[in-house]
Amino acid sequence: MSTPKLFSPGPVDVSKETFAAMCHPMIGHRGSDFEVLYASLQPGLQEIFGTARPVFLSTSSAWGVMEGALRNLARKKVLCLCCGAFSDKWLDVAKKCGFEADSVQVAWGEEISPEAVHAKLAEGGFDTVTLIHSETSTGVLNDLAGISKVVKSFPDTMLIVDTVSSLSTVPVDMDANCIDVMLAGVQKALALPPGLAVFAVSAAGMERAKGTANRGYYFDFIEFAKNAAVNNTPSTPAISLLYGLQQILGEIAKEGFGPRQQRHAKTNAMIATWGAKHGFEMFAPAGRRSSALTCFKTPDGFDLSAFIKNLKNQYGFLINGGYGKIKGSTFRISNMGNETEATMQELIDAMDTLLG
Repeated sequence: MSTPKLFSPGPVDVSKETFAAMCHPMIGHRGSDFEVLYASLQPGLQEIFGTARPVFLSTSSAWGVMEGALRNLARKKVLCLCCGAFSDKWLDVAKKCGFEADSVQVAWGEEISPEAVHAKLAEGGFDTVTLIHSETSTGVLNDLAGISKVVKSFPDTMLIVDTVSSLSTVPVDMDANCIDVMLAGVQKALALPPGLAVFAVSAAGMERAKGTANRGYYFDFIEFAKNAAVNNTPSTPAISLLYGLQQILGEIAKEGFGPRQQRHAKTNAMIATWGAKHGFEMFAPAGRRSSALTCFKTPDGFDLSAFIKNLKNQYGFLINGGYGKIKGSTFRISNMGNETEATMQELIDAMDTLLG
């Protein structure tokens, strides 16, 4: 049986051009060839991050950097903004790292309001805030600009933002939003295989890290900065993935960053229209929905398992039947990465046929 094409929200489908780029002959990671490769990635990464800061390359999942950011920046008390599976997990990770941690907690499918963040921070004692921009488990796109403005109104409070399923699909503007750590994995909107995380750290974040004890080594921001200054990484990098990233960034440059965002908006709207046609209700609220994926509520009596199975077996397309405590009661369809109006229409036609 052939491998289905992924319309699940990460990993997503990887193009044959990206796989071909990853087959580049191996090079040493402590020589000039690698330094040239590393340097070639910076302009494209800085554009999609919206930063003039260096963008670091971590051979890990995004969770490695999410935990590492806490170990570098958090001093005593962390505020986690929770609205889904991954933001809830960040609270658990903070506690497991030994920090006092509290949350702004809303029901899954709702957004985090800047007003709620302000009210919680006003209680005092917090030095670090974690936010997931696009909560992949629910399809909610949080108000990054509004929340960052609130956090930065509290002196010496660091803001760590996960942009795993929003990076390159919508503007994130790290510098303009005064984000201290911004991070993403590459297996979602950047359409690469898993195993690489990209992140950037503000000047204030680097100063905080310098004075933080017990940062460890593998995710020590000071080590990343020291090596980045000579176009390298602290530890052995995933060189093949970096060649794939180089290819993807080249495609983004060719398409244009603005047109890439417009393409995601159009393909996302196609899925929203399809859902409305069949009476599927959105899980995320209007005006706060991701442009990278769509999360629908599963209607009573709808055999979601059979729908997903038949879509895979009859048409070779794979969507996702929800995540965490909303698995089965929701389903998610991704439009991120390389998908176009034509490829999304192929999926829509197949789903329409199954629904009759």
